Amino acid sequence: MAKNKNKEKEEIKNEEPVVEQQEATQDDQQQQVNDETPQEETPAEEPTPEERIKQLEADIEKEKKEYLFLMADFENFRRRTLQEKQDLIKNGGEKVLEGILPVVDDIERAIDAISQGGDIESLKQGVDLIHNKLMSFLKSNKVEPIESTGELFDTDFHEAVTTFPAPSEDQKGRVIDTVLKGYTLNDKVLRHAKVVVGQ
Repeated sequence: MAKNKNKEKEEIKNEEPVVEQQEATQDDQQQQVNDETPQEETPAEEPTPEERIKQLEADIEKEKKEYLFLMADFENFRRRTLQEKQDLIKNGGEKVLEGILPVVDDIERAIDAISQGGDIESLKQGVDLIHNKLMSFLKSNKVEPIESTGELFDTDFHEAVTTFPAPSEDQKGRVIDTVLKGYTLNDKVLRHAKVVVGQ
C-alpha cells in the first residue's frame, strides 16, 4: 500500500512539470501574438491655424521665387533669339556675297584689259569665262534660269511685257522672245522672266 502511494506521488511529480511547460508555451504564444499585433500609432498633432498659415505663406513665397526665375529665363531666351534673328537677317547673305567677289575680280581684270586695248577675241573669251563662272556659282547656290523662249506661256514663271502676232498657228500662246531672263531659287521664283507672247 505504501508502495502504491509513493508511486502515485512520483506520477504527480512527473505530471506537474508538463503542466508548467504547457503554461509556459501558452505564455510564449500569447507574447508572440502580442508582438505581431500592430501597435496603435499615436496620432500626430494637427498644426494650429497659425502654423498652417505660416506654412502656406512659405509655400507661396517659394512658388513666387520659382516663377520669377522662370520669367527671367524666358526673357533672356527671347532677347537672345531676337538678337540671333537680327544677326541672321543682317549677315545672312555673307556667304553668297563672299562667293561673288572672285567674279568681281575677274570683271575688273577684263575692264583693265579693255582699257589697254587688248585683242577683241581674247576679251570675248574672257567675258564668256566670267559669265560661265558666275552661272556656275549661281547654280551651286540653287539658282536656276527659267526656260522661256519657245515654251507655253505660264503666269507662274513668265510675265508678258507685250504680245506679238504669232508667225504660225503653233506659236500662239507660246513665248516668242525673252526680254529679261527669269530665275528660280530652290524651285521658287526669284524673278519672273519678262517675255513676248504670240497671239
